Amino acid sequence: MNQFLPELQEFTKDPKIAYFSMEIGIANNIPTYSGGLGVLAGDTIKSGADLKLPMAAVTLLSKKGYFTQEIDERGRQTEMPTLWEPSKQMTLLPAKVYVQIEGRDVAVQPWLYIVKSLTGGSIPVFFLDTDIAENSPDDREITSSLYGGDHVYRLKQEIVLGIAGVRMLYELGFEIKKYHMNEGHASFLTLELLLRYKRPIEDVWDERLVWDVDRVKNICVFTTHTPVEAGHDKFSYDLILRVMGELIPLNVLKELGGQDNLNMTLLALNLSEFVNGVAKKHRDVSKNMFPGYEISAITNGVHSYTWTCDSLKRLYDKYLPGWANEPELFVRVDRIPEEELWAAHIEAKKVLIDFVNSETKAGMDYDTLTIGFARRATAYKRPDLIFSDIDRLERIASGKIQLVYSGKAHPKDDHGKWLIEKIHVIKERLKGKIKIAYLKNYDMEKALKLVSGVDIWLNTPLRPHEASGTSGMKAAHNGVINFSVLDGWWIEGHIEGFTGWAIGQSPTETTVANDVDAMDQRDADDLYNKLEAIIIPMYRGDRHTWIRMMQNAIGKNAYYFNSHRMMRRYVTEAYIR
Repeated sequence: MNQFLPELQEFTKDPKIAYFSMEIGIANNIPTYSGGLGVLAGDTIKSGADLKLPMAAVTLLSKKGYFTQEIDERGRQTEMPTLWEPSKQMTLLPAKVYVQIEGRDVAVQPWLYIVKSLTGGSIPVFFLDTDIAENSPDDREITSSLYGGDHVYRLKQEIVLGIAGVRMLYELGFEIKKYHMNEGHASFLTLELLLRYKRPIEDVWDERLVWDVDRVKNICVFTTHTPVEAGHDKFSYDLILRVMGELIPLNVLKELGGQDNLNMTLLALNLSEFVNGVAKKHRDVSKNMFPGYEISAITNGVHSYTWTCDSLKRLYDKYLPGWANEPELFVRVDRIPEEELWAAHIEAKKVLIDFVNSETKAGMDYDTLTIGFARRATAYKRPDLIFSDIDRLERIASGKIQLVYSGKAHPKDDHGKWLIEKIHVIKERLKGKIKIAYLKNYDMEKALKLVSGVDIWLNTPLRPHEASGTSGMKAAHNGVINFSVLDGWWIEGHIEGFTGWAIGQSPTETTVANDVDAMDQRDADDLYNKLEAIIIPMYRGDRHTWIRMMQNAIGKNAYYFNSHRMMRRYVTEAYIR
C-alpha cells in the first residue's frame, strides 16, 4: 500500500506519463491558471481521464492565484490576490522533498487533486507548495502567485516545478515512462533526469559522457506554445549560478541551453525526442526560430464536454448520443433540426445577455447581432482593430451589432491596460449607437457564457503571433461562427463562407513583418467590408444560411478541434515511440 495515501496505490501500480505545466485550469474554483495555456492543460488532463490514459500531472499551487481583476468606470485595471482555500478542493499529502535555492534547502509538499471521468478513468494532479513552516518567509512565497514577481521569482518557481516535481513523483512511488513538458517552464526536469541517469565516471572515456543525454531524450516530450522570441524564458548564467547553483557543470549546461544565457526552450529542444508546435503554422514558425530541430505539429483541441453550454449539451444528447467521449459524432450534426439548433443557441444567448446586463447595465437585447472578443488584453491581440475607423463602424453597424469584451492585462503590461481603457472610452463615445460591455475578471465560467452566447467570435491577432488559439474552438462547439485573422488553428479550420470568415490576407501571401500599420489597415478594411456586405445582412435577412454555417462550425470544426483527437495523436506520435 502507498505510504502516503491508500488511493495513490492504484495510480502507482503501473508506469505513467508525467505531464508538467506551470499552470493548470481544471475548474473555476481552482484559480491556478491565467489563460489559454492553463486551460489547455486542464483540457488535456480531462481528455486523458476520459480516455483512461495512464497519466499523472504536476503543477504549482499558486495559492494567491493569478490575480483578481477590478476595472473602474474609466477602464483602469487594478489587481488583487485571488483568495482561495486549497484544503476545500484537494488533499495535502504528508510527502516532502527538498530543492536547493540560493544555497538553502527549500521544502516542497504536494496537494493532490484527482480528475475523475464518467468513463471510469482518473488522473492525479499534484500541486506543489512551498508554504511550509520550516521554509523562510521568502521561500514560503515561491508558489504563491502565478507569473508574479521578477525574473528571480520566476526562476525559483521553475526550479520547484521541474526539479522538485520529478523528485516528488519518485518520492510518491511513481514509475514514469515519459515526461511531457507543456511549454519551457518545466524544462529543469531534464536536469534532474540527467542527474538521476548519470553514469559512473569510471565507466566512460570522456567526462562529457557521464551525462546520458540520449537516455533523457528518449523519455522526454516537449510542446512549445510561443511563436515570438520574447516569449521564451531566458536566464543569465550568473543568475542561474546564484539561485540554482551548478547542478550540472556549466559547460554542459551551456551546450544544452545556449552559450549566452539559459534558454528554457532550447534546453527542452535539446533533451526531448519528440517536439511539437500547437498548430501547423506554429510548427513552421518554430522551425524558423530554432532551425535544425525536428518539430512536429499537433494542433490543440478543447475538452468538448467542458466547453459546451447546457442547452447544446441537451441537444447533442438527444441527437448525437455519446458525443462527449466521441466528438467525431459532430460530423452528423445534420441530424439536428435547424429550428432546434437555433432555439438552443437563443437560450444560451439569453443566459449571456442577462448576465452582461446584470454585471454592466449595458442594456443589451436578445435580437441584435452579438460579437464576442475575450482573451488576454495585450497589443498583438488587437482588441481595438474593429474601432480603427469609428465613423465607418457607425455607418455600417449603428443599431445592428453589440459587442461584449472580457480579458485581463498582465500586471506589467501597461499597453494592455491602456487598451482596456481605450475600449471604455469608445464605449462611451458610441453610447446610443453600438452597445459595448466589458466584463471584468475573465475566468472559465465567464468564458463558457461568452463562447456559447455570442453570435460571432471575433479574433484579430497580429499574424503570425497566434500560436494556436483555443477560444474559437470552444465557440465552434456551441455553433458560434468564427470571424478571425488567418493565424494559428483558424488556418486549418477556416472554409470561407462555410465554417466562418477570414479577416485580411491569407497566410500564404507575403507579409512585411515590420509594416504593422499597413497590416492593421488591410485587416480593418476587410473586417468592415465583410461585416457590412456579408455578416450583418445574413444575420438579419437569411436565417437559414446562418444556421447552416452554425452546423458547419460544429460538424467541421468541433468535430476535429477537440482534445480527444489531440490526445490520441500525442499517444501515437509522442508517448509510445
